[in-house]
Amino acid sequence: MRRWLALLCLVGLAACGGGDESLADRGGRVYTANCTACHHVNPAIAGTLGPAIAGSTRDLVEARVLRAEYPPGYSPKDDTTLMQPLPFLADDIDALTAFLDEKR
Repeated sequence: MRRWLALLCLVGLAACGGGDESLADRGGRVYTANCTACHHVNPAIAGTLGPAIAGSTRDLVEARVLRAEYPPGYSPKDDTTLMQPLPFLADDIDALTAFLDEKR
């Protein structure tokens, strides 16, 4: 239910204009709507299930979000299989990365 409400809010915000929204701002909205169930609202802090992810590289964000994998050569601190792929976020990888970089 929370995800539907968040989605409705995002659609409502998009319909109101927001032409001045930065890539990081859009990434923040995507992060809040899709990531905070496991990761902390502040991505620099570990969440209930997910680690702190502020400053994650684009390669890592893409691999984890789209395929729930790690990029080649990446050594995670905790290799978990909890995260599920979120392929519907494919168009938001750059925005998520910008947001996470800003929160470093």
